Amino acid sequence: MKKHVLYGFIAVLSAISVSAHAQVAALIEEADRAFDPTDRPFSLPDYEADLRLAITLYERALPLLADAAVQSRSHVLARLAEAHFDLATAYLADRGEQEAAYGKGKDYALVGLRLDPDFGRVEKESGFRAALRSADDVAMIFWYGNTLGRYIEFHPLTAISGGMEDVRASFTRAIELDPAYMAGAPLRSLGSFLAQVPSFLGGNLDEAAADLEQAIALGPEYLENYVNCAEYVAKSRGDWLLFCGQLRRALELSQDPSVMAEWPLYNALALVRAETLVQWTVGGQRVCGP
Repeated sequence: MKKHVLYGFIAVLSAISVSAHAQVAALIEEADRAFDPTDRPFSLPDYEADLRLAITLYERALPLLADAAVQSRSHVLARLAEAHFDLATAYLADRGEQEAAYGKGKDYALVGLRLDPDFGRVEKESGFRAALRSADDVAMIFWYGNTLGRYIEFHPLTAISGGMEDVRASFTRAIELDPAYMAGAPLRSLGSFLAQVPSFLGGNLDEAAADLEQAIALGPEYLENYVNCAEYVAKSRGDWLLFCGQLRRALELSQDPSVMAEWPLYNALALVRAETLVQWTVGGQRVCGP
């Protein structure tokens, strides 16, 4: 009799476990659908609601995931880091809200990095930056660097006390692992970073130009590669031929629906920037002509 009761109890626990697993899997699947805009017509204003829904669902799913479900936890954490970055960059105007979103994205990516026991071991033995340079999850590394890079804009003391080095180390490691990730994202981000940082803090316009050129070669369909090269390199140098050429190339590519559909959110944001920058004037004259 006791055996039958025990077996029945085990069966109930198993059913609960299966039900909970199905629940969290459904949440993640719904979040993934909301987050990914490539399977439906894209509207920049309308996507904000989808992005916020994805964040809500991922954050609801995260505490329901078992500690052993490392792959699922990593997926959700990386998506949360990216989604908070996207929300802050594309839709938030209030600086306090932007800071909070970038901070959340940074923290989610950091938790994701520490899912790897080797990361924790190296961090304990040799410090955080050594662990970062030995990590191998390119998505988590990249989104940590990207969110931290924006976060330190609100925290200059954090920036000069190691934050900038951590950003550079993140992008450098991501380039080592997969320079083509997200159409050259590690190169694009490192190049943009080096172009905007003063030289006495490690900025280097020549290195930035080389990185952005490589990003364009790896991701010719990613409009931000051209726009960043125009704004951060060509504009800084006063090279208006390059400036206008890169912007016009981005504007030409934006006429191709297949290009815009490749990276709907990021290409839409880059197009807005390109349309603004192409109106740039010097001495009252448009540098890109009428």
